[in-house]
Amino acid sequence: MTLALPFKKKPPLVAVVRLSGAIGLAGRGALNDTTLAPMLERAFRKGKPAAVALEINSPGGSPVQSSLIGARIRRLATEHEMPVYAFVEDVAASGGYWLACAADEIWADDSSVLGSIGVISASFGAHVFLARQGFERRVHTAGKSKSMLDPFSPEKKEDVTRLKGLLGDIHQNFITHVKERRGDRLDATEDLFTGEVWLGARARDLGLIDGIAHLKPKMQERFGDKVRFRRYGIRRPFWSRIGVHLAEDALAGIEERAAFARFGL
Repeated sequence: MTLALPFKKKPPLVAVVRLSGAIGLAGRGALNDTTLAPMLERAFRKGKPAAVALEINSPGGSPVQSSLIGARIRRLATEHEMPVYAFVEDVAASGGYWLACAADEIWADDSSVLGSIGVISASFGAHVFLARQGFERRVHTAGKSKSMLDPFSPEKKEDVTRLKGLLGDIHQNFITHVKERRGDRLDATEDLFTGEVWLGARARDLGLIDGIAHLKPKMQERFGDKVRFRRYGIRRPFWSRIGVHLAEDALAGIEERAAFARFGL
């Protein structure tokens, strides 16, 4: 029997938060601010951890949800005066890299895919197909821009110009976030904001990450061999585990798989 001594100092604790998947999709396990908020609050508070480590494996997704999650992490880190470390697995691209930048330091594997600091909007045009099948598209709006980029109508030059302006503004927000978080660690001689991706070693050379390392050995290096870990991840609701919302989760899974596939994963 082990006697618990109240005055015996415990080894440091690191809270490990897993952020895996596409950001902002509708599936049960998708990453969004509402789902992650309670988990992040517990991670920063429970057991008075010495640090929070983020396990990131995300191809990106919603820019707004990426911003909300990242901002929450920074608020909690400031409130608790706690360092945050990000450890990238397969990929931290686009919104996934936005989340990584919420950490004070970013570490990755040699083969991790990082970057994709850009914004994309994809759709389709079906008006020719509909016309060939004898369908007539009827759209009535109040406000000339309400039907902007309707996929069942011919593309308008002014709509494309307007969309590119919106994408440009979001891109600039992304650039500002990366520059604020990475500062002078970034290679100022390279254009890092074209949407390109890099593997771990090259990302380190460009200042997008701090080095090549894995979570456990790096945390042992920082906090000692006896450092303790407490893990946090998204819990799937009971009903979703037995088949309820199956169609919604299946569709979200297909979208997520497509997002990862963009990076060869």
